[in-house]
Amino acid sequence: MPMIDKGDLKVWQVRDRNKQLLRWAMWFFGALAFVIAWKQISDQTTWEYFWDSPRIMADIGGRAMPPKWDYISKLWKPIWDTLNIATLGTMIALLMAVPVAFMAARNTTPSMLFVRPIALLIIVSTRSVNSLIWALLLVSIVGPGVFAGLIAISIRSVGFCAKLLYEAIEEIDKVQVEAITATGAKRWQVMVYGIVPQIMPAFAGIAVFRWDINIRESTVLGIVGAGGIGLQLQGSLDMIRWPQVSLILLVILVAVVISEWVSAKVRGAII
Repeated sequence: MPMIDKGDLKVWQVRDRNKQLLRWAMWFFGALAFVIAWKQISDQTTWEYFWDSPRIMADIGGRAMPPKWDYISKLWKPIWDTLNIATLGTMIALLMAVPVAFMAARNTTPSMLFVRPIALLIIVSTRSVNSLIWALLLVSIVGPGVFAGLIAISIRSVGFCAKLLYEAIEEIDKVQVEAITATGAKRWQVMVYGIVPQIMPAFAGIAVFRWDINIRESTVLGIVGAGGIGLQLQGSLDMIRWPQVSLILLVILVAVVISEWVSAKVRGAII
């Protein structure tokens, strides 16, 4: 029976043997899993390269500075493509996420037995695969370019937006819905006048938040051939042109900082 010190008050607490054993078992298996995972990583790591990495980083950093500023003229279109991928991809995702969210929410789904499981499957499946994997798959299907990146961002964003939106739908004030229903309103009228106004702030916040995330994700889709500034980055890396690489990374950083500032301002205005 351990004693817990709460200031001047000594509180005695009964120690449950089963809970204590369970706690120690969790710590033991957690530590064991860490050791096994570390051994697997260690066995597959070339430690000579790891210990030599500071010298290599310093060498690459020296070659990358200063950035090749005159290369900026070739980055305007790729960064514009990146912004388009993120913006249009978010808009398409929101159009697909809204019906999925209404089908997934318990208080709006047409069928708990059939429709809701399908909606939840869509949410889980689209969120489970990274946008780079979607882009890699779509490049093989529709060919390389901006369109593949656009569809990849859209599919990846559907589950994210739909999940947050259906949770917002389930948390609405039921009193307003019951009041509109009591007037004899039809089902679509209840949704339009009783549910939609309540979830609009959440919808706007989700849209801005996802757009901010998509700006970051779309910057690297070009690595697998899905267009955007990532394509320029991959080409510069392949040709070992480090001054160009440093400029591209700087442009990506500025774009991400601006998108973060814009999304913060919009979320502040909404809230």
